[in-house]
This record gives sequence, C-alpha cells and structure tokens, in this order.
Amino acid sequence: MVKMQRILSRALSARISIFSRAVTQSQFSTLANTVGEDDTVLPKMPPFDYTPPPYTGPSADEIIKKRKAFLSPSIFHFYDNPLNLVDGKMQYLFDEKGRRYLDAFGGIATVCCGHCHPEVVNAIVSQTKRLQHSTILYLNHAIADFAEALASKLPGDLKVVFFTNSGTEANELALLMARLYTGCHDVISIRNGYHGNAAGTMGATAQSSYKFNVVQTGVHHAQNPDQYRGIFGSDGLKYARDVDDMITYGTSGRVAAFIAEAIQGVGGIMELAPGYLPAVYSTIRKAGGLCIADEVQSGFARTGNHFWGFEAHGVLPDIVTMAKGIGNGIPLGAVVTTPAIAEVLTQRSYFNTFGGNPVCTAAGHAVLKAIDRENLQQNAFNVGLHLKQRLNSLKEKYEIIGDVRGRGLMLGVELVTDRQLKTPAKTETLHVMDQMKGAKLVSIPITMSLIQQFLLKF
Repeated sequence: MVKMQRILSRALSARISIFSRAVTQSQFSTLANTVGEDDTVLPKMPPFDYTPPPYTGPSADEIIKKRKAFLSPSIFHFYDNPLNLVDGKMQYLFDEKGRRYLDAFGGIATVCCGHCHPEVVNAIVSQTKRLQHSTILYLNHAIADFAEALASKLPGDLKVVFFTNSGTEANELALLMARLYTGCHDVISIRNGYHGNAAGTMGATAQSSYKFNVVQTGVHHAQNPDQYRGIFGSDGLKYARDVDDMITYGTSGRVAAFIAEAIQGVGGIMELAPGYLPAVYSTIRKAGGLCIADEVQSGFARTGNHFWGFEAHGVLPDIVTMAKGIGNGIPLGAVVTTPAIAEVLTQRSYFNTFGGNPVCTAAGHAVLKAIDRENLQQNAFNVGLHLKQRLNSLKEKYEIIGDVRGRGLMLGVELVTDRQLKTPAKTETLHVMDQMKGAKLVSIPITMSLIQQFLLKF
C-alpha cells in the first residue's frame, strides 16, 4: 500500500502542473521524463526564474499561537506541520524558508491565472493609485468596462451584471431574485451540492458538514445525479424524474428556482449525469421556476472545453452566479441575468457597498484579458486531458484508485479501500496528501458527506 501511495504521489506531483496557472503539455512531458523507475525517487521541480525575497516575519509557531488566541476556533489548517506560505508566483507558492511548492489547489479553485500574475497585479496597483473606493453611486469606468467584458462571455440574453463580494453573496442574491420574479418560495437543489453558508444559501447547500441548526425553509434536495455512487449510474433522465416528483408531491406545483453546479466542487468534483440538466431545466420552467447555474468553481475556462460549466450540458440558465476565479484571489463575485429578471430589484432599494469596487473590477477585467490572451481555456483542455489520461492509467494499475473524474483542470481522484463497496480510503488519502507535501505539491482532501469523504482535488 505504501509503495502504491508513493507511486501515486510521484505521478500526481509530476503531472498536475496546474490547477491555477497555465503549464503546457510539453512541460508536463519534460517533467515526467525526470522520473526514474525507482518508485522511491521523487521528481525534481523544473527550473523557475524567480527567487522570493528573504522572509523576516513571525515563525509558523508564532502565527499558530495568534490564530488560536484571536481567530475563530472554526478555522483549521491541514498537515501536522502546516505550511507558512509567504510568497506566490504564477503556479508556485513559497514558504518562509524559500522552499517552492507547486500549487495544485489554487486557493480553493480561485487563483485561475497564476499567483501575482503581473498584469492582474498591475491593474490592481494602477487602480489603487487612482481611486481605491467610491461606491457604485458615482461613475467609474472600471465597473462599467468589466461588466461589458463579462457580459460578452455569456450566451443569450444574459447581459445584466450585479457585482458582489463572494460566491455565497452571489447565490443569496440569485435566490432572492428568483423568488421575487416568480412570486414563489420553493427552491430545488441537488444533494451533495454546495452553494454557500449564509442564511439563505445554507438551505440550498446539501451537506450536513456545512449546515448549522438554524431555520432553512423552502428548499428541497433532489437525488444527486452521481455517476460513480448514484443509484441510476449515468442515466440522467432517471435522476431528473425525482425533480418532477418533488414538485408534484412536495410543493404547490409551482417553484421559484432550481440551482446546481455543473460539476460539484466541494461535493467532490462530481460531474452531473448526461441528460440531467436539460431534462430538469424543462421541468422547472414548466413549474414556473428559474434555472440558476452556480459557476463559482467551474466557471472562467477551468473545465477546458467551455468557458462555463453549464455549456457542456447544452442548457441556457436564467441566472448565472460566479466568484473565485473571477478575481484571481481578489474578493469578487457576480450575478448575471436577463433584463427582465434584473428588473425585480427595482421594486425596492438594492445596494452593496463593496460590490463593483473599482480595484476589484479592474482586477476582474485583467483576469478576463489574461485568460484570452494566454489561451488558458485551450491550455486547461490540453493539459487536463493529458493529466486525466495518465491518472486513468494509474487507475488501471492500482486498486486504491476508485474513480478519476472531472473536465479540464477541474479534476478529482477518489481513493477507496474496496472498489466494489467504494469504501472511502480516509487514512490513505491523508497519507498521500502528506506525501505530496513532501514532494512539494500543495493539494488537500475535500470533506464530503458521511458516505463519500476525502477526495483529492486538483
């Protein structure tokens, strides 16, 4: 088992070159060729023309003491000896001793075009020097320019943009708009999905680990169209019937909205079964509801074959929410919808103090330009395809790999102790994670439901 884990750790660290930043397939191949036949040999990092300045701040032990003394006890860290990260440059992170790590996590799928990308940094600095904050009550070109550029990336009549500070805020606003527009309260989401942890979105989130004992009314959780563990396998239409039954037996027959991720992120890089979304969208619209695509993790070219995750399913949402990759690490989120739906917020005064902040929107605009100019969508497709093929090759050799899934550079590997029973390999996953850290690769397990836990996310 340990030998297999060492091989897996070596293979992943050799081929994962980026969840958050472009690395070419030729660079993958070059790195792979440095791996010897001896499974105890770990690959060396490729050369990189950057050396961080000396770190003079507090030690990791001092930081841990301050965290315990002054931060919420709900905050945790990974590893027995947690990393003290002090610098980032493109696909790499550096600890206080200047050691370089390949970042395969991207700050929870957030750093989409590289740590401290020079063009994004330049946009932030330039705007900060001119105007740091003004609120949207005044005119500023940064928010208008970015809204126009963002709308150009969306299909159909999805042209009206509302800026927020996070994905949770974006989903809260989307659910509010759907309820106002339809006059209904009931919302349907999918089991195992994650949509935020505020009062409204906590109801739509369907994982007990993220649900506190507070009132969460009007949300119904449909069967998860999980192709690996679901009762109907890859038959999306059978899963979709559960939504139809839920509307028939659990509501008045009318609903406000259906919200789902095209690929469940926190839920374990779970791709929805083929045919599911088109069938459900049709059912929801017949019941008077709106269809919300949560693109917080799968958006911004991460999946490779499309800019947005929902596009792979051939559907057109009524509302799209986004965050994380939109700002490459800057607090930024957005809701994009149609003019007709957007009109509902004129019934009262809707305002967000920091939504559309000029520094944040300047950063977001720079991210869009970097994705296009550096062809990061095509790169995510090419590198992700190569990586997934190599991971599947490992799956054929090692029983502990239960599933390899995802698209582009939104990939996951699930480790199991028994392929037939699909028993989560919790201890082994943590061991592999620690091995990866030793190989200078940053990746973490995702805690999911009681049934499905600890999936390595890349």
